[in-house]
Amino acid sequence: MSTIERVLLRLLRVELTQPYKLSFGTVTAFDTLLVEAFAEGGRHGIGEATILTGYTDETLDECWSAAKEIAPLLCGQDSVQALGMLATWTDTNPFTVTAFGTAIEMAMGHAALRSSGAVPVLGVINTIDQSKVGGEIETLLKKGYKTLKAKVGWDVDSDLARVAAIQSAIAGTDAKIRIDANQGYSPQDGLKFAASLRPDHVELFEQACDADDWDAAVAVKKAACVPVMLDESIYKMADVEKASQLHAADIVKLKLMKLGGLTSLDRALDRTSSLGMKTVLGNGVATDIGCWMEACVAVRRLQGIAGEMNGFLKPRFQTVKNPLTVEAGTIVIPDDYVPVLDMTAIERLQVATESYQRPVVAA
Repeated sequence: MSTIERVLLRLLRVELTQPYKLSFGTVTAFDTLLVEAFAEGGRHGIGEATILTGYTDETLDECWSAAKEIAPLLCGQDSVQALGMLATWTDTNPFTVTAFGTAIEMAMGHAALRSSGAVPVLGVINTIDQSKVGGEIETLLKKGYKTLKAKVGWDVDSDLARVAAIQSAIAGTDAKIRIDANQGYSPQDGLKFAASLRPDHVELFEQACDADDWDAAVAVKKAACVPVMLDESIYKMADVEKASQLHAADIVKLKLMKLGGLTSLDRALDRTSSLGMKTVLGNGVATDIGCWMEACVAVRRLQGIAGEMNGFLKPRFQTVKNPLTVEAGTIVIPDDYVPVLDMTAIERLQVATESYQRPVVAA
């Protein structure tokens, strides 16, 4: 254990290289809370949370307000006490809590972050123009990606035609497709898409309908001829339990940012496996720190399953001096790797900052 001496908060606006198209809107920048925890003995940890409506119930204002409430209370606490105190905010602000929790876990030398190795990661098909799909896929395959993600959730017939074009483009290869609707379909359209989808090269179909519509999730699961994965429906571990009880999914996607910390993520992986469901890990809406942490867990726990921790490839500017590299469709974590913040980039991206110090106690 070590006492937390200082907590530094930064709110970043991280512009993307190209728009990230989702069924509920187009994302042009990540709004990211960056937390640095400084503890006795020169210990230092970094955590992050990227707030995106549709992925979390937290708004950016709520996140920043909660962060400014939490930070001063942690200063002067030992690491175990601080992690315990975060439980107060976990239900209402899980993303914000994760930024704090992972910063403290990193400062304390969490075992997961000593991982090294290679993690397969998916390549994203960004275009929704059917005529351009083939060229984009050819580029991704040449870069070594074996798992491709295609977004749907707009118009069923157009979406099916574009998926068919993708299937044609990868015919004769060993590439797989993950198809993600991001809650875009009505229950009727979700059923129509699931029932009409050809299974060729399709690894899974993800989150057809609204996160809270469990009846639709069950119906889509029954109608689909491919494995079904839930993402936005899985916000807490209680949702994993519910998905299992209702037989609403074959696979669930877990994201570090929803779970409060690395230890909680490990427990979630254990429990999901015990329920007989498979897990995909990773967040496409995260920057360098969050993606590195998820990759560290994946290399230990989910070998051979393509991760979705590719958010760090989307920003125009990296937040660290030594970003992870992707080689032949895999994230490479070097031995003894520790990310180092690029302060020039951070100051360019920063829109707000607050610093809190351990209270000085008079003799």
